[in-house]
Amino acid sequence: MSDTAAASAAQAASRAAVVAAALELFAEQGFDQTSVEQIAQAAGVSRSTFFRQFGGKDDVVFTDHELLLERLREFLAQPHRDPWAAVCEASLFVYAHFAADPELARRRYAVVRGVPALRDREIVTVFRYERLFDEYLRASLPGLDPLDAVGFSALVTAVHNHVLRRLIRGPKKVPVSVLRTALDDARRRFGVLPDSEADPAAEQVVVAVFPRAMPTAEVARRLRERLDD
Repeated sequence: MSDTAAASAAQAASRAAVVAAALELFAEQGFDQTSVEQIAQAAGVSRSTFFRQFGGKDDVVFTDHELLLERLREFLAQPHRDPWAAVCEASLFVYAHFAADPELARRRYAVVRGVPALRDREIVTVFRYERLFDEYLRASLPGLDPLDAVGFSALVTAVHNHVLRRLIRGPKKVPVSVLRTALDDARRRFGVLPDSEADPAAEQVVVAVFPRAMPTAEVARRLRERLDD
């Protein structure tokens, strides 16, 4: 491991320790009753280190989302053959992160649920994911009806949050495959799930059948893709 990678791993471990300590204190004492000094002491870091890593107590609760949003921007900035599938893969990436430590996710949920200001910030954070997906689809599919972009983004976000709440509110693990199946169904209902049995090379004359609900921009994209193959 390079020095840069080692330093990055150490920084991530330090941040994770602070988050875990903060959530434990919030659960025991309450969010408003817990001070930054108590969090820093419990995590074994200085007060200055805490403020260098986080802007405040509420940022500790939402730090994972900030990192995830940045990673999703990087992921969506890469070329993707199917923009609709890319949005779903981004959703799966976020879910897998929280599913890797469901107990931590449950503690975070309990804290957010009990503090009105945190609940308000959570609503804004959810909208940021939706807006990111919306802007990506519009940029990736020129001519796409804005209603289709925002509708699909809202659908993916809602499906994601529904499955995530099942994980957080229940005692059992909910595997990533559950969300993947739900997102496939969402694409099918929206008319953008590819037909896995299609064989574009079978005939020189191509007869294409598309769901009536499929956005015009997606029809054009698939036709171009078939003709270019």
